[in-house]
Order: sequence, then C-alpha cells, then structure tokens
Amino acid sequence: MFRIGSTDDGDELLARLRTLTAQARAQAEVQRSRVELAIALQRGMLPRGLPVGDGVRLAVRYSPAYQGLNVGGDWYDAFTMPDGRIGLSIGDVQGHNIEAAAFMGQVRVGLRALASVDSDPGELLSRTNDLLLSLGSDLFATCTFMRLDPSTRVLESARAGHLPCVWATADGRSGITEDEGGPPLGVLPGAAYPVTRYRLDTGGVFVMLTDGVVEGPSMRLDEGLDQVVRLAGIAAVAGMDADALAAAVIKGAERVGHDDDAAVLVIGHDGPVTQP
Repeated sequence: MFRIGSTDDGDELLARLRTLTAQARAQAEVQRSRVELAIALQRGMLPRGLPVGDGVRLAVRYSPAYQGLNVGGDWYDAFTMPDGRIGLSIGDVQGHNIEAAAFMGQVRVGLRALASVDSDPGELLSRTNDLLLSLGSDLFATCTFMRLDPSTRVLESARAGHLPCVWATADGRSGITEDEGGPPLGVLPGAAYPVTRYRLDTGGVFVMLTDGVVEGPSMRLDEGLDQVVRLAGIAAVAGMDADALAAAVIKGAERVGHDDDAAVLVIGHDGPVTQP
C-alpha cells in the first residue's frame, strides 16, 4: 500500500524553500553591495593624474580581477614631493575583500602623508610600517617605493616584501632589480628597509608591477618576470613610449590566468639631463 503525503506537508516544504531562497537572495545582495563598495574604494584611492617634468614619462595600467564576490587590494601611486622629486609606489594588500580595499587606502594615504615629513624611501617604509602596526589590523601589504629626481635621473628604491622591478636600457640591456628589501608592511615592528640607487638612462625604462601581472595558475613567477623583461627590452631598443609599454605588459598578464588584480607603473625618460 502506498502512503500519500498530506497537502499540509507539501505546503510546509514549499514554505521552507521560499524562506531559504529569500535568505540566499538577501545574503547575495549584501555581498554584492560589499563588492560594489570595495570597487568604489579602489577607484577612489587611485590617483587622478600623473606628475610630469624634465623628460620623465609615466604610464599606468590597472586591471581589477573580480572573482565571484572577491575584490583585491592592489594599488599604484605617483605624486610630486615637497622637494620636487617624484614619489612612486605600487603594492598589494593581503586578502580579497572590502577590508583589503580599505586597508589599501590606509597604506596609500599613509605613504603620501609621511612623504611630506621624510622622503627617504627606506625611512618612509619604516614609518609607514610602524603606523600600520599601531592601527592593530591583521592585514599586511607588500610595497615598493621609489623616489625619482628628474634633474639627475637618480632612482632610489626600497622594497617591503614586494616583487622586484624590471629595467631596460636603449642599448639593449635589461633585467630585474636586485635590491635587498625588507619584510611586508604591518608585520614586524622596527623593520628596516635598505635603499638601492639606480640611474634612469635616456630612453631607458623601469617597470613596477604587482604579482597579478606575472604569476598565476598558467605561469610561474620567474616565467612571468622574464616575459616583462623581454617586453621592456624590446620597448627600450625600439623607442616605444611608456604608455605603449604599459599597455603591452598588462596585455601579457592575460597569459598568466591570474585571479588577482594586476597593476603596472612604467617610468621612462626621453629628455636631456640637467647637471645638479
């Protein structure tokens, strides 16, 4: 004999399904709102323009990679310091959520504010590290900060757990910077960040980037960096402008199959140097 379920049981089941569906929709809407807020934070924290001067050519590309309901915390920045030199930073916050986007804003604003007090890249990263630790956040950020003197073309660089930069010259040389660096920001109290000095040759380029450009499921980090080294070398020899190189590098990032943001900041120089 077959037992036929009552109508009341069916109605109860439908009611439960409707409740669960409504809860799922409400949760998805909350998450969607958080992503939209994180995206707005990202866009609001990126610079509206880039400084110029004395033959310096800067170019940027930024490709946010939204995976599901996650948003990354990469950033780039370029601004003129009180002494006339140009501050350049690029970095990546741990995590992929609204907290990471907000923390990215704190790091970027902190770097800018502290640069008006001490523009030495190593001291600047040390002060920013102490500031972030004082905030008590569980997040951390990797970062490279460079200070460029347009009149002498001297680049001073300090790294906080971030990727090295790529360089190339008009005479066909290219490679990866080998500065020592220190730990990520917001991890170790009293951390020191050594400063390495480079010279930006006429027609040469430096490429600052985040790991979403060179590392992902389809490509190892060393392969990705080699790819950018080749692009930079070709661009410098061919006299390609900074904007075209930045576009080529971010286009190449599609090959890594990344699930992270990708940011590129290219520094070039095509003018005569003025002796100090």
